Amino acid sequence: MTLVLAGDVGGTKTLLALAEPAGESVHIVRETLFPSPRYPGLAPIVLEFLKDVREPVAAACFGLPGPVIDGACRTPNLPWSLTEQSLAQETGLAQVRLINDFAAAAMGMLALPTKAFVTLQEGVAETHGTRAVIGAGTGLGQAVLFWDGRRYRANPTEGGHAGFSPQGELQRELGAYLEKSYLPVSAERAVSGPGLVRIYRFLVERGVSTWPEVTQAIAREDPGQVIARYALAKQDLACEQALDLFVVAYGSEAGNMALRSMATGGVYVGGGIAPKILPKLQDGTFLRAFRDKGRMSDLMSRIPLRVALDPRAGLLGAALEASLAPAQP
Repeated sequence: MTLVLAGDVGGTKTLLALAEPAGESVHIVRETLFPSPRYPGLAPIVLEFLKDVREPVAAACFGLPGPVIDGACRTPNLPWSLTEQSLAQETGLAQVRLINDFAAAAMGMLALPTKAFVTLQEGVAETHGTRAVIGAGTGLGQAVLFWDGRRYRANPTEGGHAGFSPQGELQRELGAYLEKSYLPVSAERAVSGPGLVRIYRFLVERGVSTWPEVTQAIAREDPGQVIARYALAKQDLACEQALDLFVVAYGSEAGNMALRSMATGGVYVGGGIAPKILPKLQDGTFLRAFRDKGRMSDLMSRIPLRVALDPRAGLLGAALEASLAPAQP
């Protein structure tokens, strides 16, 4: 069997796996989680993982947070400066690829089984049509899958840093509120985990009521998770309205991306937040905002829209990219 090394690198944790790709499917043979900040770079993590690997590794691919240009990346949330060449030299791996982490997540959508998705809109997928992938987490990832004549390839973007496009009076007020701290206001300032917290605080300052226990929980726990929990349980008005406004903005941005990429092959919603708020994504709020594109609404109603539930999409995508890497000269 042909084994590859796949990595999903993050600011808090790095997940490495030995994998066996077969076509668009990936079998994970072994995986290990490492705390990223404890290491001075990626090479020591790779070497620690490989010390127990006896099988030959044909190639490696690592998804990294931030743009990868000419095989190099300076990670924005870790003090690491990485290149494909130096990583290969330090680890002894014959073939190394570095790609954007959300490009890896986009490729991972191809490897996930049907049961790993929840459909929000069946639509009618165009054969080999472009597919868009969007995912809110710490930030807002966006990538495009395009057909090159033989297979899908991932094109990473930094679309989450494009401008926030408020619709309606309440969103315009939110945009003005965000401008007090951020100028210009990017989409991920609202559509992300921290964005949900900003929306909640905006509503509270606007006068929407919230329970003292929510404020206390936010001080102790992850604020976004607290807000989502109370919203889904319908136990706090500010949390409910915050999640509603967040999902409207999220759906609208997903629709924007679908139009910009002409995603006739479908839109995948990934990232860490979507599975945690799935009931809210399924209540129609997200889909209405996604479709609400004026003269393009009919087109939007034909685009398949699915939520990915498997958090390992980035790891699977990195494995696929490793297996598809061109041979070294």
